[in-house]
Amino acid sequence: MDPISTARYGMMAATQALSVSAGRVAGMAGDNSVDYAAEAVTQIQAKQSFKADAAVIKVADEMMQSLLDLQKT
Repeated sequence: MDPISTARYGMMAATQALSVSAGRVAGMAGDNSVDYAAEAVTQIQAKQSFKADAAVIKVADEMMQSLLDLQKT
């Protein structure tokens, strides 16, 4: 699998994890069964994962653009 596809799937997984965690927090307001600290950690991890995968896509795009620029000359 190429890096862009891997990063894209990682971004989708991070988005899903964030959505599920946010749903648990929103759906359990006032309920003591939610571990808010664990949910905060999950959301921070999802955010960092998304940012890392976005950086992979950005670098791959820059590399491709550099190759295309070299080909023009």
